[in-house]
Order: sequence, then structure tokens, then C-alpha cells
Amino acid sequence: MYQIITPKTQADFTKYYYFRWQQLKQASGFAMGSEKDEYDSLAEHRMICNDKGEPLAVGRIHFVSHDEAQIRHIAVADNCRGKGLGSLIMTTLENAARQQNILRIITFSKVDAINFFEHCGYKALNNPIIELADSSGIQRKQMCKKLSEYDVILRHPELCKELQQTWNKQIPIAQLMGIKIHQYTGVEFEVRAALNANINLHGTMFAGSIYSMATLAGWGMVHLQLKETNTYGEIVLAKGEIKYFKPITSVPRALVSINSVDGDFSGLAKGKPARLGVKVELFSDTELVGEFEGKYAILPMVEKSEKKLSEHESEPVEA
Repeated sequence: MYQIITPKTQADFTKYYYFRWQQLKQASGFAMGSEKDEYDSLAEHRMICNDKGEPLAVGRIHFVSHDEAQIRHIAVADNCRGKGLGSLIMTTLENAARQQNILRIITFSKVDAINFFEHCGYKALNNPIIELADSSGIQRKQMCKKLSEYDVILRHPELCKELQQTWNKQIPIAQLMGIKIHQYTGVEFEVRAALNANINLHGTMFAGSIYSMATLAGWGMVHLQLKETNTYGEIVLAKGEIKYFKPITSVPRALVSINSVDGDFSGLAKGKPARLGVKVELFSDTELVGEFEGKYAILPMVEKSEKKLSEHESEPVEA
């Protein structure tokens, strides 16, 4: 079991810096204290520990300007490499950057670590390989990552971005309600709304807004499954039923699990509508406060199919 810690106490920082020295400096013969630099007091630090409180990975980010930050001193315990802790510490630091509205992050990667940073979404800049003053001759390459609100989405962020744009353009109320895609893992799809844009006279979320959020969450999961299977169809809500257990007073969340989707798209291949049942769980932050069950009809895109067939069968015509 892992826990992500922001070092705050003297004891936290003692463990943090000692681990950083062990992993990054000790093997090269540097003394304790060499692992620190002048930016540490201005930076944000993160540490991943096991259930005994022992450090397994550390990293640091400091803010170079109002829109740029630099990540340095990424270190993972030898016996934990290849387990995703390096990527996790990077994601944690990047989230800290997003909270400060940072637009891009730079790092100076060791040449043999370039692949790791590329895996994390960084691109090598067309700058020459350099040697930093404190690197004891280690060659490094400057790399950069431009941040996007969709970077945190684990599966198909490009499809989620496309879906969000579709909602904003074709369903104006979605943008007014502040409904946004929060996460898609392939197993779960989560949508959130802005509470302050949907508050009734009781200080809770409008029932109609909750219904709209739930409907779009179910619709979105069906849409993403169509994209995942390279299937085409027009999605229509045929029936929707909602149960309100408690009011929403905090972060409005709608969560759909792939296991709660009943049905398939097999009818579309035969030119017939497909029907899917989708269950959506509704939360006020972490508390379950309602459930929505939607029946979605997916209609074959007849015109698109006929157009493709016509283009395939007809002879080319010269103008």
C-alpha cells in the first residue's frame, strides 16, 4: 500500500532528503547535503511511502515563472523500479503545477532516462546536450511538456476532449451548468458539474441539473463505447428514471461503470437500432446521493452508410 505525502515536518524532510541523497548522490561519492540546492525552499516536494512510512520515490517541482515550472530530483528506490512509482510521482507533481495554472513543465533528463520522460509525455527540445553544474559530468537533455486539462484522463484523452467539445457546441446548457468530463479509465467514466452554477434557493443542486448531469454521463459512456469499438450510430435517450436519496451540497459527481452497461451494438451491423441500459451513480463529493437508470437507443447512421455504398458503386465523374 502506497501513500503520497507532501513533506511538512522536520522528520518528513529528513527522510525525504536522506532518500534523495541515497538515490542520486551517494553512489557518486557526494557528501550529505549535496542533494539540496537553492531552489528547495521555494519548491513543492512530494514523497511516496510504504505503509511503514519508508520513502519509495521522491520528486520536486519549482515554479520558474507564472506559466512555467521545472521538475527535478526524481528518484525511485531500486527495488521499486518498473512498478509505476516514477510515473505516479510525475503525475503528482504535474497536478501541483496545474493548481498554479502552469502551462508547461521543463526538465533536464539524463540521456539514459529520456525514454522514461517521453513515456510521461515529455518531448526533447532541439537544444544541445548539456552538463549541469552539479551533475558531475552527467549529460542531460532539456525536455518539455505542455499541460492540458485532458492530460489527467487515463484512457483516450483525445476522445474525451472531442466529446466535451461536442457537448459545449451542441448542448449549450452543458457549458452553462459547468458539466465537464473528469475521468475516463475504460472501466469508469466520471462527469462533474459546477455546484455554484446550479444552486437552488435551498443551497443545494437543482434536481433538473442533477438529471441533466446524469443523462450526459450515461450518454457519454455510450458515445465512448461506440468510439472504442469503431461503431457508428446516433444516440438518443429513450427513457430515464432517477432516484434522489439526498441533496447534493458539495462536488456534484456522476459515475458510470462499464459493468453497469447492459446491451451491445450488434443490431447496428444489421441496420437495426441497438439498445443499451446504463446505470449512473450520483455523488455529493464522496457520498452516494442518487441513482439514474437510462435506456439509450442507438440509431443506425443510414445516410452515412448509403453515401459510402453509393460512392463505392458509382463511376467517377469528371467535371
